[in-house]
Amino acid sequence: MATALGEQPLVIVGPTASGKSEVAMGVARLIGGAEIVTLDSMQVYRGMDIGTATPTAAEQTEVPHHLIDLVDPSEEFAVAELQERAAAVIDEIRGRGGVPVLVGGTGLYVRAVVDELRIPGRYPGVRAELEAKPDTAALHKRLVELDPVAACRIEPSNRRRVVRALEVTMGSGQPFSSYGPGLGHYPSTPFVQVGLRWDRERLDDRITARYRSQMADGFLDEVAALSVRPMSRTASQALGYKELLRHVQGETTLDEALNLAVVRTRRFARRQERWFRRDPRIHWLDAPVAPADVLSAWTRAAVALPTQRPSG
Repeated sequence: MATALGEQPLVIVGPTASGKSEVAMGVARLIGGAEIVTLDSMQVYRGMDIGTATPTAAEQTEVPHHLIDLVDPSEEFAVAELQERAAAVIDEIRGRGGVPVLVGGTGLYVRAVVDELRIPGRYPGVRAELEAKPDTAALHKRLVELDPVAACRIEPSNRRRVVRALEVTMGSGQPFSSYGPGLGHYPSTPFVQVGLRWDRERLDDRITARYRSQMADGFLDEVAALSVRPMSRTASQALGYKELLRHVQGETTLDEALNLAVVRTRRFARRQERWFRRDPRIHWLDAPVAPADVLSAWTRAAVALPTQRPSG
């Protein structure tokens, strides 16, 4: 059975505050040789530990963790780099005879690894030019002209996706749609994905409780230390950090900052839920979930899948 689990790595997914990391640690304790691979867009930043719920030093000593604290907050970190590093780490773990257990809250990062997405490059100059144009509808019309296939896949009001599609199309000289069938396509994969599903009201309460715990653990001091250092746009927009940075800079009261952080995080959790619910390959378990239940779901799914190694 250990061979089957190693051949079909587990991916634990779910919204923020759903307990993914805790469950992953529990699963790792139940099997020998497990190593955790984190697919989180904010845990890659050094010094952003409390607010991102980065596993503690003790947890990382007990079970090896990967893809945490990779870059300084001043740096941007692209999904393509995460994808490359994750593939290499998974191969290394399996080369040691270990079992990769992936934990993902950032949906695009999970899809990039699970489906080996072909990630387009970045074109900052083109993007800046596009961002300077406020009319999203006009940008979408431009996309219709340049890449009608991509335009059909993207809502005209979804400015972020419209701009990204145009950035790639104009910057690379190739249609954005040429990079793959899109995120609405869910091919077969050697990974077993298990999702943690919470009642919405209980998840809201967990988000609030986590902020209380993080504040008691020194979250405000962590943000204050970061405020005197350069921060990339991505890092400075992180949930909780953005609001507390404004408080540290004297723009809001602490209560206002925390209340807004809770509201934003709850909204983000709902977007995560919608993202993951669209993937028919995820095996959902109603939370709270015991690690043994996840291990059981993983085992059943791994046996059912044909044995194939994730390529690196």
